[in-house]
Amino acid sequence: MNPRILSRALAAFALSASLISAASAQNSAPQPVPIVSTIPEPQDRPLTAPMILTVDATDIDRAIFQVRQTIPVEAGKPLILLYPQWLPGKHGPRGALAEMTGLMIRAGGKTLRWTRDPVQVYAFHVDLPEGTASVDVEFQFTSPVRESEGRINVTRNMMNVQWEQVALYPAGHFTRAIQVKPSIILPEGWTGVAALDGASIKGNRIDYGVTSFETLVDSPMFAGPHYKKWDLGHNVTLNVWADDAKFLAAKPEQIAAHRALVDESLLLFGAKHFDRYEFLLGLTEELGGIGLEHHRSSENTRETDYFIEWDDNMSERGLLPHEFTHSWNGKFRRPATMWTPDYATPMRDNLLWVYEGQTSFWDLVLGARSGLQSKEMVLAEWAKYAGFYAEQPGRAWRSVEDTTHDPIFGARKPKPFASHARGEDYYNESSLIWLDADMTIRELSKGTKSLDDFAKAFFGVRDADWGVLTYDFDEVVRTLNAVQPYDWAKFLDTKLRQPGQPAPLAGIEKGGYKLVWKEEPNIFDKELMKEGNVLNLTHSLGINLNKDAVVTSILWNSPAFKANIVNGAKIIAVNGYAYSKDGLTTAINAAKDGKTPVRLIVERNKRFEQIDIAYSGGLRYPHLEATGQGKTAIDRLLSPRRTK
Repeated sequence: MNPRILSRALAAFALSASLISAASAQNSAPQPVPIVSTIPEPQDRPLTAPMILTVDATDIDRAIFQVRQTIPVEAGKPLILLYPQWLPGKHGPRGALAEMTGLMIRAGGKTLRWTRDPVQVYAFHVDLPEGTASVDVEFQFTSPVRESEGRINVTRNMMNVQWEQVALYPAGHFTRAIQVKPSIILPEGWTGVAALDGASIKGNRIDYGVTSFETLVDSPMFAGPHYKKWDLGHNVTLNVWADDAKFLAAKPEQIAAHRALVDESLLLFGAKHFDRYEFLLGLTEELGGIGLEHHRSSENTRETDYFIEWDDNMSERGLLPHEFTHSWNGKFRRPATMWTPDYATPMRDNLLWVYEGQTSFWDLVLGARSGLQSKEMVLAEWAKYAGFYAEQPGRAWRSVEDTTHDPIFGARKPKPFASHARGEDYYNESSLIWLDADMTIRELSKGTKSLDDFAKAFFGVRDADWGVLTYDFDEVVRTLNAVQPYDWAKFLDTKLRQPGQPAPLAGIEKGGYKLVWKEEPNIFDKELMKEGNVLNLTHSLGINLNKDAVVTSILWNSPAFKANIVNGAKIIAVNGYAYSKDGLTTAINAAKDGKTPVRLIVERNKRFEQIDIAYSGGLRYPHLEATGQGKTAIDRLLSPRRTK
């Protein structure tokens, strides 16, 4: 640059900086107000007496729970009441504070003033008169009455009571150190079940014995007028409610498969970390869907045809194996950073690829071993995941472990381009990685060891202990090495903590199968499409369509993506004819000649557009195909262990 030009540029820059500095000197420039927490850290010390909790759940027409509590006050200490925010099993701050209304706090018949903490808004500071021994708390939990407000958990035929929604607790204590005596009043003629002890039933009121607040929150209730239960052995009960009694018509062989699930699980883990276990299963088209683990129970919903159309619902039968496995993996054994002393302390989800990922492996294995699912269905489900991750673009930039943070910041809401953003892939990709670990152990040990040995060594310790035994990454590695020496730290770090890894197909291939593509959907995809009335074209055009032909997901860089189709667009016509599933699949097959585009009329934001998609690859669905003759290692993995 010419020295004279450079000199002028520097002078101009100096003048500009001087003007900016002068202007800045005249602007207001605030300093931050310090955030000082006045909420005490939790300590492992008891309250002076148990809390008393009474929930009136009889208002099913308006889905309102009336809550009354008596909470002891510690002399000389401020009273700060907390509403549960970080709930075990939900992997993020999911407290239903917005639905808590009408909070009134009284002592000696006088209404006390309370103030919400401006930083920790789940905390309420209470102005206490001197000498107050206890306070009486009253509020309503206004359960959602339509899906746009949240999950429906009260209908005229069923309810799901989650105690954390209908209780406050005092700050400064571990939740396991807070004692509570809960009671609930149900509608007349309803049966309610929760894994709580000391139940005394008088009419439609159930009074339970004193328990810890931690156990209360971990022991939800299902209730309803149409109820039936089955003994599955080993102090495990299958409790089922339905929208109508006719949906409770289970056949003996169906219950036998659930009983086999319990047998196979106890054989796998070799220890039992509950004194009793309650499957809580709602068969419903009205109550909101749920699958949530607890130490001595699980909350589950399936559609009403679970029993009566058994042969058409095999894809849905992995839920109970998943939640039952969590009694060992997630509840008894829990990552150290996911165990918290109260429900205000944030969780760190890094090891969800063990907590949820290995559970997602075992639910398929136990589904097959018990007969709840066929080997073919399990292979088809693994094929679906393998096919998706073989083509998922988001894996290039985001690791599996990074997706464990998704439930916190993503809040499980839909994403515009989920295949690129990634979601909670620590469930299904980790399942394939644990399959790889199992097959690696079998290969190195010449078939004498497997991941079953890890399960017994890691989860099957301290029989009858239903506390919480925490772990970290190093303990996972040590236990794997004790089963079969290998560089497990590198194996796990590479596959789970580093992005840009090859598709997770190694376990499938070591197990005697390979991923192939066919024009017909596998049985898992076929059943999902039938049940949901959807059309899955992920691996062809790159879209999924709901029953109304609206795009619900789109594969990044797919033919549809390149044609500017996005979520929410609606396909009106295909090749000049009104949309139909058959019409679209026929058009995709016709385009295999490489000359005929798939011609669509698409509506988006009340605008119509003709879009020609140049795609000639035909319909593509993932399948697993055996690579040799005879029984494979995966076949052996999925074979029953019990003797009939």
